Amino acid sequence: MRVAMRRAAHQVFDNPKVLEDPVALAIIGPEAAAKLEAEERRYGSRIGRSIRAFMAVRSRFAEDELARAVARGASQYVILGAGLDTFAYRNPHGSALHVFEVDYPATQEWKRRKLAKAGIAAPPWVTYAPVDFERQTLSEGLRSAGFDPAQISFFSWLGVTMYLTAEAVMATFGFIASTPPGGGVAFDYVVPRESLTFVGRLALAAISNRVAAAGEPFRTFFEPRALVERMKALGFRRVEDLGSEEINARYFRGRADGLRVGGSLGRLMSAEL
Repeated sequence: MRVAMRRAAHQVFDNPKVLEDPVALAIIGPEAAAKLEAEERRYGSRIGRSIRAFMAVRSRFAEDELARAVARGASQYVILGAGLDTFAYRNPHGSALHVFEVDYPATQEWKRRKLAKAGIAAPPWVTYAPVDFERQTLSEGLRSAGFDPAQISFFSWLGVTMYLTAEAVMATFGFIASTPPGGGVAFDYVVPRESLTFVGRLALAAISNRVAAAGEPFRTFFEPRALVERMKALGFRRVEDLGSEEINARYFRGRADGLRVGGSLGRLMSAEL
């Protein structure tokens, strides 16, 4: 919900928009939308703007990489840990792209209730794949939902890798790497404490304490160069890694409002098969 609120805030407060998401305000509901507009000071702070920028741009990055995969022949898009992601309800590729939303069953039911309450109908190209990883694998969950492993597929995995063990993360990448050439994955990750500046370490400590208090501590951090090599070893032939400087140069250059991603905690990566 917090992530969705940040994406919705981007629609309210920022122009031009890095992520055009007309569904964002509807999916969070009228009460949350009203609260959002009433808290402009909070969302207008330097830290708030930076977080909002990252939440918006990581979705834009994933959708840009998806578009490249569709041009290569991808016909399936798997959103891992879909949460309140809105892509399926504004899918520019229409029925040419089958969207699978993968999430924990209870979380997915909560989302579907919110969609129904907002009057957002599920389009024919979306399939909900409830997966409880304590009871089944991602492969099993997707197959039961109708996923075709023989088709070129693209995956997005946003806001998740840092909460899992490194073994679980790499096992998921291994599964993605087993799909046909032309597909790939876009995701974000957090760098280790020792690679950060003093200010970055303070920021990491603050965020880590906050998510730990919420019951979801950070578990895994990746050093960029080492992660690139691990992805290539799995069989990904093209790997692109973006830090804050590269993200700002690509998506926030020349803005009059100064919106940009700050710090060096979170990075974006895409890996192509």
